[in-house]
Amino acid sequence: MKHPLLRYIILLLLAVISLQAKAKGPDTVRTGVYITSIHDINFKDKEYTVDLWLWLKYKNKDFDFVKNLEVPQAKTVEKSFSTIDSANGKIYLLMKLQCVMKETWAINNFPFDKQRLRFSIENSQFDSDAMVFVADTLGQHFDPRFTLRGWNIDSLNISTGIKKYETAFGDESVAKPHTEYSNYKVRMVIGRDAMGLFWKVFLGMYVAFLIAYMCFYIHVDSIDSRFGLSVGALFAVIGNKYIIDSALPESTTFTLVDMLHGLTLLFILTVIISTSYTLMLIKRNQVEKAMKIDFICAQVLLCSYVLLNAFFIWSANQA
Repeated sequence: MKHPLLRYIILLLLAVISLQAKAKGPDTVRTGVYITSIHDINFKDKEYTVDLWLWLKYKNKDFDFVKNLEVPQAKTVEKSFSTIDSANGKIYLLMKLQCVMKETWAINNFPFDKQRLRFSIENSQFDSDAMVFVADTLGQHFDPRFTLRGWNIDSLNISTGIKKYETAFGDESVAKPHTEYSNYKVRMVIGRDAMGLFWKVFLGMYVAFLIAYMCFYIHVDSIDSRFGLSVGALFAVIGNKYIIDSALPESTTFTLVDMLHGLTLLFILTVIISTSYTLMLIKRNQVEKAMKIDFICAQVLLCSYVLLNAFFIWSANQA
């Protein structure tokens, strides 16, 4: 009778200890961030660089964030400075980081685009059962004086959460290939100061269209000049688009750059078709009718082109 009773007592004690551990919950790590600079925004390589101060406050020395800090979206992480202060059973860790971050850019409305930059950290050794992050929201999270040339900061949001991994990372003692890690997340929305860049990017395209448009004001007898200007403008627009595309990441969607260049190509093609029609009228000795068609086409095409461009640009600004 002694052995079954002793076994029952041991099982009861283990159950009580387990319940106490669950009731206690994971240790918390109070975490804060202060961004000092965002620079080297690279659309082609899909990356940007961020400099920041990161601080963590916790009790468990085993967490050791100097060695176990994980930045999931980072290409490289460089710790230029770190200091640890331990007092009253608590650890205060302050680090200066420079991270080259991977990012998927949204270029549908380029150059009137808004980008969402993401930064998050985890502890590579302790899952969410042992440790969770708590956001330190006191004070500002970025330097309002730092230079982000050509961009404006629209918003910055700090949050914490649980990142799920459908794997046990090779741990055979885990029954189900599923692990969860607490993470600390920073989400920043930046908008481009776009008007200067817009004219820099599209000025060549608009000049090419105006060159083609001037064909309507060349006498209908000068067919060679009219065709030459139109075809030259057509190739100029195509060249301008290839130059812009070379600086942007590949996209499977129809972007504002594609829309405006496609619209311009379509209107230049319309100019060529109108010129061909007036040539046919000239060969029939209908000069007055040809000149009238030129005048009507010139007004309709210009108004339509300006209105459509204004609509697409306004839509991109409102997105």
